[in-house]
Amino acid sequence: MQTIERDLDLTEIINGEEVMGPSPFGKHQGIGGNLYGIIWHYVKKNELGKVYYSPLDIIFEEGVNRLQPDILFIKKENMSIFQDWIRGVPDMVCEIVSPGSFERDTEIKKAIYEKYRVPEYWIVLPEFFTIKILTIEKDKYKLHSIAEVEGVVTSKVIEGLQIDIKDIFE
Repeated sequence: MQTIERDLDLTEIINGEEVMGPSPFGKHQGIGGNLYGIIWHYVKKNELGKVYYSPLDIIFEEGVNRLQPDILFIKKENMSIFQDWIRGVPDMVCEIVSPGSFERDTEIKKAIYEKYRVPEYWIVLPEFFTIKILTIEKDKYKLHSIAEVEGVVTSKVIEGLQIDIKDIFE
């Protein structure tokens, strides 16, 4: 029974503090499913690596920072970090922001991903029909691609991936 409970645990450790998040709303799940499906198909077709969805722990530092982004990608050459959980730095993480997680996702978790130099961070803002893609440059995130209400976002890390946001927020 303990293993089952652990597998369903939505607890993260953020800067040494355990934080329990609520399960996502239906809208969040729909957007996440659309985005995951598009990324998964592209990555699989092009044999680029693996795409995973939450809950799956990324352990940056045991007992200090253990996060569960909504979606993450690991290049095939970096798959050694996939063990029982992810132990190391994935190539891309994505957070779908809800009103209750705005500060945690856009500031606190962003700072953690930046600290560990996650190459690409996607911030999805359903309330604004917006996707921002940030990439690490000189130890800081810089805006790489953005689409608001309409348009296409492009990934730097998942080479060639372009997503029309109307396919995400339908």
